[in-house]
Amino acid sequence: MTSTQLPSQPTAYAHFIDGKSIVGTVGVRIERRSPGHTGTVVSTYADGTTEEARMAIAAARKAFDDGPWPHSSGAERQSVLLRVAALIRAHKEELALVECLESGKPISQARDEMDWAAGIWDYAAALARHLHGETTNTLGSSLLGLTLREPVGVCALITPWNFPLLIISQKLPFALAAGCTCVVKPSEFTSGTTVRLAALLKEAGLPDGVCNVVTGHGDPVGETFVTSPHVDMVSFTGSTAVGRRIAEKAGATLKKVSLELGGKNPQLIFADADLDAVVDAVVHGVFFNMGECCNSGSRILVEEAVADDLVEKIIAASRSIRMGDPLDPAVKVGAIINEAQQRKILGYIQEARSEGASVPLGGGAVDSSGLFVELTVLDKVRPEMRVASGEVFGPVLTVLRFTTEEEALSIANGTDYGLSASVWTRDFDCALRLSRRIAAGTVWINTFLDGAPELPFGGYKQSGLGRELGPHSVLDFTETKTVTMRLGPYQNKWL
Repeated sequence: MTSTQLPSQPTAYAHFIDGKSIVGTVGVRIERRSPGHTGTVVSTYADGTTEEARMAIAAARKAFDDGPWPHSSGAERQSVLLRVAALIRAHKEELALVECLESGKPISQARDEMDWAAGIWDYAAALARHLHGETTNTLGSSLLGLTLREPVGVCALITPWNFPLLIISQKLPFALAAGCTCVVKPSEFTSGTTVRLAALLKEAGLPDGVCNVVTGHGDPVGETFVTSPHVDMVSFTGSTAVGRRIAEKAGATLKKVSLELGGKNPQLIFADADLDAVVDAVVHGVFFNMGECCNSGSRILVEEAVADDLVEKIIAASRSIRMGDPLDPAVKVGAIINEAQQRKILGYIQEARSEGASVPLGGGAVDSSGLFVELTVLDKVRPEMRVASGEVFGPVLTVLRFTTEEEALSIANGTDYGLSASVWTRDFDCALRLSRRIAAGTVWINTFLDGAPELPFGGYKQSGLGRELGPHSVLDFTETKTVTMRLGPYQNKWL
């Protein structure tokens, strides 16, 4: 399946447990209708049960306790991860089409994401050979201390629907680089590429049982993963509300938890900024992936002196952006993931309108055969409005105005989130000053959404716990063990 066309029949996916495709212990299937073509079923998945989730955990537990992977060398792990990266590139067109059909994202964007994902696997492969402990030789002539980095064990990886292959690639290769084994639950809306990835892992030489995928719903599959005493760590990407519940449930067994959650990411735009560059970054930041992105630049804070001019430029640029059939390579904005999300987005817009926000662009659904929302700009938004602090997760830009740096900082930090932010100004002192005071895991200066696997990603406050990517990302999937050695005869000084 490499042509950018609707399939003649849906693709049927099975679980992947202990190196084998498992159709499912019950006959119930989940149907996935393409959000860009709402009458078309493009995939069906096995609706996972508690029994299948436990099977996957048992396979991962056995592979960790008895299998070769945790004891393999860094070089051996690196070789497997590099082969996975090569296979993702080799299957780029096929994987991109699956994501386009299941998620509604544009095919051109999906292709780019396959390249990004492969690059992350390359980076994780390098870390597999650089994971190491330390020595402490300052304990005196008779003692030597060592620290060992050992894999934490069985990791449950639970991923969302907005970037299916990309987000599992921010977790799985680092867990594997550390020597862990994994159970994976992708979103029930976009499971296709994760199941296909499991088959590519086997082709790359990953031992059976090291990575297991169970498709289905959060309850029972995710619930079983999170509460099982045989799972040592949970890594979750999704909403803050669900992340909070996962942390509570995981606490019962004191397993490690890594959470990458929501955001309401501000761009602070000062009057001296390069407004042409700002416009491009703003429309990209808020409309990329239909705004269904935790890192979306969904609110801009603009100095009053240039606010009207900037809003006009943003509206003009937004009108030139092509929205439509995700299979069209020229389209930049595709369809919304499902009807519930479309209703949520439209509800935010209507509420903001009723509270006095102006809507100079968009504001409604698009009358078509798919689930589309117009590119929308909400101006004259006040900080106390729900749309100013709530995560809309759609193609909706909120514009707030400020007159002083302190006011801008107050608005920027005035939400429960702290994932990312940007500052646009030619005043270097101002940019650095704000980058140190904004409560966010990432602060860009005169850019937005730039990134690389070498840079850590994660949030402050209710945007999450821990960091993905970066040189220390593999450490999250390890435990530290101290080994203390006495050199020479033991000197008993107690008796």
